[in-house]
Amino acid sequence: MGIPSTDSGNPVLAPGLLWDQFTAVPARWPMDDRKTRRSDYPLTIPDAVLQSDAMRRACAARNFQEIFRLVNRRTGTSQAVMAAAIGNMTSSRVSDVIRGVRGIRGREVMERVADGFGIPGDMLGLPKRPWETRPEGGDQAPSSTCFEEDQETADAQPSSSITGAAGHAMYVRRGEVEKTRRRDAVKLAGLAIAAPAVTAKILEQAAAEAIEFTRQAEASALASDTLDHLDLAVTEFNGAYSLKPPQQLFEAVLDYRRKVGALLKGEHTHRQGRELLAFAGWLSELLAWLAHDLGDARTGLAFATDAFVHGQQAGHGRLCAWAMDAAASINLYEQRPAQALNAARRGLAEAPADHPLTVRLHAQAARACAADGDTEGFTAAFRAAEDTYQLLPPRSPRRFGVDVLPLAEYALTSYPATSCIWLGQADRAHQYAERALASYQAAPQASRSPSREAIARIDLALAHAQLGDPDDAVALGHQALDSARVVDSVRNRASDLTTYLTRRYRGHAAVECLRERLIHTTQRASGLC
Repeated sequence: MGIPSTDSGNPVLAPGLLWDQFTAVPARWPMDDRKTRRSDYPLTIPDAVLQSDAMRRACAARNFQEIFRLVNRRTGTSQAVMAAAIGNMTSSRVSDVIRGVRGIRGREVMERVADGFGIPGDMLGLPKRPWETRPEGGDQAPSSTCFEEDQETADAQPSSSITGAAGHAMYVRRGEVEKTRRRDAVKLAGLAIAAPAVTAKILEQAAAEAIEFTRQAEASALASDTLDHLDLAVTEFNGAYSLKPPQQLFEAVLDYRRKVGALLKGEHTHRQGRELLAFAGWLSELLAWLAHDLGDARTGLAFATDAFVHGQQAGHGRLCAWAMDAAASINLYEQRPAQALNAARRGLAEAPADHPLTVRLHAQAARACAADGDTEGFTAAFRAAEDTYQLLPPRSPRRFGVDVLPLAEYALTSYPATSCIWLGQADRAHQYAERALASYQAAPQASRSPSREAIARIDLALAHAQLGDPDDAVALGHQALDSARVVDSVRNRASDLTTYLTRRYRGHAAVECLRERLIHTTQRASGLC
């Protein structure tokens, strides 16, 4: 039976292991210049793959998802081998990149990918890689260190162009040199040729060690139902977010976050560790929003960062993206549009392209541009949000049992309403705000958010005020303050409304009444009355 081969023509020894990755090619065999220069690298993708149109397009666009996919599927290289070749990367991270769950960011990582796969720097818009420059005396290909018997036989046969005693002596010396090199390589690798009895003893000990390795990998101090309990708790906390007072919920969630932190320090399996990291991240993401609702931006941003870091450690791109969604909103309410835009972009680098969260993050970026007075930036980012929404799959994903599509739809109405207010486009703001309010009111009970609905009323009130209708603006302002969940973001936007109304309609009795009500509401929330 012949040796099976991949579509690149490389015979395969085992899944993910190519023949030309397993063997070192003898100096007299033809080998392309790139492979010669990269003889010390564990992986060099074949020219047929490197020069393919698909690879060229992927490199030009820095589409690392496609680059990884091509290396994995067209060369048969396993994800573990790819990760080892790149360095400082796990096979699960490689899998996430291939599936589009995570991206490749940062020049240093891109350079490691280029060096790991053997992609010339100019194909990725990077400087020439060190291995692309031929070292002095580098014209000669490295000698093989594999298939010793075949090599010795070949060494003993002089070439037809070299005859006589001189040729024979040359090949005898060459064979001796090759044998010495092979013995030195074994010594460098820390190996030695042992007697059969010694080898048997080593194997017996190795079997016992393997059993111990397995026991250690499965060792855990977690109770069997701990992870199930945490999953239920996180689900219930998220369901209570819009229903319970934020102070009460913050204390309960923080208690669970501390407990998960303690579990992470204890004994658990690697799989359990990843799940605990994810639970820690989800709890911190919720704490970021609750701190924001309580008016503590510093604490909110700290927990958003903690959620992002734990999401990275868990290999959970969506968690990272949700964390940056929270960071973008908090920064916007703190009037830091540049930081909000950066957070939205970091989230987009982690979010799946066909997920409603991606729509929301594009809309966050649009809102940040509007807050900075960048009309063109707002238009471009909001168009990206609308285009992404059109390409969402028929079945929407769920987050802790709740459909997340409404969050994307809210972002396509509420966020542009706020943005158009900031850009002075009152007519468009009025249209978007009415659509946002209708969307909130029509949402299923599980997806209703009283605070978001109150903010939609304030946006509509501001549009009325800008269009010269203070009475309707005041009425909508009172409706917003009637909400069951007047958190800090609602009070913040209500302050924008009363400030604008007081400045434009000075002395208007109804405006003054709304302003005084907001002052009383804020003092009550602060415990001052």
